[in-house]
This record gives sequence, structure tokens and C-alpha cells, in this order.
Amino acid sequence: MKCEGSVPGIWKCRDRRIDLGTRPRVMGILNVTPDSFSDGGRHDQIESAVAFGLGMVADGADVLDVGGESTRPGSLPVPVAVEKERVIPVIRELARQVDVPISVDTTKAEVASAAIAVGAVIVNDISSLTMDPGMMSVVRESGAGVVLMHMKGMPRIMQDAPVYDQVVDDVARYLDARVKDSIRAGIDADCLVVDPGIGFGKTVKHNLELLGSLRVLGERTGRPVLVGLSRKRFIGVVTGMEVDQRLAGSLAGLIYSLFQGVRVFRVHDVPESRQALALIEAIQGCSA
Repeated sequence: MKCEGSVPGIWKCRDRRIDLGTRPRVMGILNVTPDSFSDGGRHDQIESAVAFGLGMVADGADVLDVGGESTRPGSLPVPVAVEKERVIPVIRELARQVDVPISVDTTKAEVASAAIAVGAVIVNDISSLTMDPGMMSVVRESGAGVVLMHMKGMPRIMQDAPVYDQVVDDVARYLDARVKDSIRAGIDADCLVVDPGIGFGKTVKHNLELLGSLRVLGERTGRPVLVGLSRKRFIGVVTGMEVDQRLAGSLAGLIYSLFQGVRVFRVHDVPESRQALALIEAIQGCSA
């Protein structure tokens, strides 16, 4: 059931209105961490992180997602002060230099509030605003856009034999409940985007089933769907490729997700993802 008043083609992010109906959007991943699964330590200095973010914008990123805490399987949380020290200077400088919306990837209200104060307009929360009781009010009062993600368990233990009754229905039911809870708390429905949380407490089979049924999530929640599958472990299991060899698998998943109605793609490889989407749009434009 769709939430009343929602307009699935629009993503409101403070003073921004991102039109997801005209074309799909690419969210570039900028991890300023020493231990993220794919690019940990590559951009943990302010100068290199900002330079990488600027490069992603030049390559066609529509959104930059800056994170200062690894959420890979087995990871542990970092203190608020450490996370702020990592992300706030980077977000401040990027907001000064680029016009694309900036997202902060965090579960902590204090980090989100500080990031919004220096220019972030989206909060990407893997806990769907549940891990920190202050997060809901930070989002509501700022008018920030939100990514509500499904995760089973916590990053440290989420891959320890996750079990579902029926993974697509379970994830859809959870995200629908989080959308409704957020709206009841005073958050504008148009600020909300949902994410199935590929790799967050799911087996390879669970991930594949979800990717095959992404359209259900949009239908059940009434909100646009974001997917982050770039370079993830399940691609390596299916293809036998190491993390730095998973571009082709990532693009295959992106293209399949596009035809399932996904409107936002969180990716490591911005130019390649943008190119794949551009070609599909051109084909569709000529065959319309």
C-alpha cells in the first residue's frame, strides 16, 4: 500500500528536489575509513577524499555518499568523535566546491546533525533511524532526505547464518513499517527512499531473491528504491571474482535492478555505471 501524499518520483532533501522520475541517479561511494571492504584506507586523508569526491562528480555522480565507519560484516562501531573527525571536514569542503547533494552514511544522530550543519542534505542510515533514538528528530527538524535500509542484526554478527520466513516479504514488510513509522514521527514521505540492504544479514540466495523482486519493495512502500550491490561478496561467490574484479558483475546487477524499477544506485565505479545507464536510456528513448 502506498503512503498517502507520497510522490515516488520526487526525493526531497532539505532545499533540494531530486527528480527520480526523469532518470535514475548514481550515488558515488566515498569511504573515509581505514577498513571498508573494498576501498578502506584509500581516502582516509582529507585531501585525497575531497579529490576523489570531486573526481566522482566530474565522472557523473548525482550524489556523494560520505561514510566514516565501516559496516562490512564483522566490523565494530567507532566512537562518535572519531567518525565526526573523519567525515565533517570532507563534507564541509565538498559542499563548498560541488553542487551535487551530499549524503552522510551514519547511524549516529550527532554525526548526522554535524554533517547537515556543514552541507549534507541526506542521511543514509543502515539501521533505518532505529540505532540512535535521536536520529528521527535530527532528520525531521532538518528536512533531510533519508535512506531507510533493511539490516538483519548488527554488522558484527549480521552474516552469522541469517534466516527469514520469506526474504522478499520480510524485507518489504520491514521497510513499509519503517516508512510508516517515519511519517508518523513527522518526516515528510517525499524525504524517504528505501534500500533492501543487499549483503546486510543475507545469504547469497537471499540477495539474489531480493534483486529478482525489487519492484515489490517500491509497490509495498510507495517510495523509490535505492540499491547498493557494488563489488559485494555475493558477486564474488557467484562469479569467482575478487573484490577488485567485480565491475562486470556489479554492472549486470545494476542493469537488472534498473528494469525492476530502482531509481538510485550506490556505486564505487561511477563512470562505468553512468555509461551503462546512459546507453539503456538512449535505447529506450529510440524505441519509445
